[in-house]
Amino acid sequence: MANAVDHVVLPTGDLSVSRSRMVDLGFTVAPDALHPFGTKNACVFFSDGTYLEPLAVVQREACELAALAGNVFIKRDQAYRFRQGEEGFSALVMKTDDAAADRVRFESEGISAGPNLEFSRPFETPSGEQATASFALAFAADLRSPDVFFFNCQRINPPAVDRTALERHSNGVTAIGQIILSEHNPSDFQYLLQQIVDQREVNAHSFGIELASGNADIIALNHAGLKGYFGTQTDDNGRGLRLRAVVFKVAELARLEADYKKAGIDYSMIGARLVVQPELGQGAIFAFEQI
Repeated sequence: MANAVDHVVLPTGDLSVSRSRMVDLGFTVAPDALHPFGTKNACVFFSDGTYLEPLAVVQREACELAALAGNVFIKRDQAYRFRQGEEGFSALVMKTDDAAADRVRFESEGISAGPNLEFSRPFETPSGEQATASFALAFAADLRSPDVFFFNCQRINPPAVDRTALERHSNGVTAIGQIILSEHNPSDFQYLLQQIVDQREVNAHSFGIELASGNADIIALNHAGLKGYFGTQTDDNGRGLRLRAVVFKVAELARLEADYKKAGIDYSMIGARLVVQPELGQGAIFAFEQI
């Protein structure tokens, strides 16, 4: 079976700004969680097991030491922020049950980005339940795309806490339906995406390529496709994959539109999608489709 999406990484310069933006968009945000290497996140969890990871640097010296020690996660985060700024969409993360085996596979396929990372961090629910979550990460990348990286995430000991309250969102989102990338000629990266998703079947069309993961579609669009589907204009001369958008599944799109209109949230309707362009604290295009 094809790999499933685990989460996406959204760098931000200020976690409080990101939290405020997510709340304004109708998401429930988990309490802040500090990593042992100097970054902190404030995640948005969904009932399909996926989540968003807004990520900020809060202990710069710890991050520098981690990078010097070979921490691929921090090194790639630093490189992204250096090239693209503090706000954005840097990584697509897939689920795995064996990160060690994934590294061996990535090395054999020529897409390994470096040594695996294992770490633990605290986890807390809004009611105050606390636990420790541990992870093992296996990294993949392509030198032709310096502003995006991929990793497989093995959840070693998922916290035995009730996360139901964190998975209920006033905007009605229940799941991630699509992850959107862009590239001038997406087919140049077909092999890479096939290896990341572990999916051989590819739907190619005039706007790009689509691969079905275990729980969401991974779609790489050319610039015309990105503008047509999401109203976003990019540099026609830019090469290399870039992560651009997350498409969410929502129960009642009309109610969400009414809520955003009342709250003064800028959006546009493009086909059957409600599309919100990136703002401070929201590094990706957010699009919403009715289930």
